[in-house]
Amino acid sequence: SLRPVLLVVDVQNIWMPRMSEDDRATAPDKINEVIALFRELDHPVIRVYHSDPERGPEKGTEAFEFPPSIAVKDKDMMIVKTQPSSFTHTKLDSVLSDTDRNIVFLCGLSATGCVLATYFGAMDRDFMVLMVKDALLSGNASYTEMIEDICYSMTTEEIREALQD
Repeated sequence: SLRPVLLVVDVQNIWMPRMSEDDRATAPDKINEVIALFRELDHPVIRVYHSDPERGPEKGTEAFEFPPSIAVKDKDMMIVKTQPSSFTHTKLDSVLSDTDRNIVFLCGLSATGCVLATYFGAMDRDFMVLMVKDALLSGNASYTEMIEDICYSMTTEEIREALQD
C-alpha cells in the first residue's frame, strides 16, 4: 500500500525572487493545493529549508522563512539541510523509515537544483518518488517543465486518485 509523504522544499523568502515569474505566478497555489490534499488524507507534510553554514540564510531570519502565503504549519516536521539533497546529512531517511513511508512527493524549488537532488536521493534510498506537476519552481520556467517531463510527475488530481484507491 502507498504510505506517502510530501516534502515542501526550500520555498524560502531568500530564493523566491530568483525563480521565474511564470513559476512564481502558478506554483504557490499548486503547492498549497497539494499540502491541503495531504492534510485532508492525513498524510505527513515535511518542510525542508536550505541554510548554508557560510552563506545562510540563518535560521530565525526573515530570509530563511517560507512566505506566509505557503500553507505549511509550525507543527509540520522541519528538516534543515546544508546540501542540495534533503537526505544528505539530515535525519530525513530515518524519519521516513521510522514512520514507514514508502513514497515521496516533491514540490518547491529549485526544480533543477535541490528538488532534483532530493528526487535522486530518494531513489537512491529505494523510495518511490514523484514530482508534483505545476508545484515546482526554477529560475527558468522551461527548465521546470523539462524536469517535470523527464522525472516521474503527477498532478494533484492524479495524486488524489492514486491515494484514494
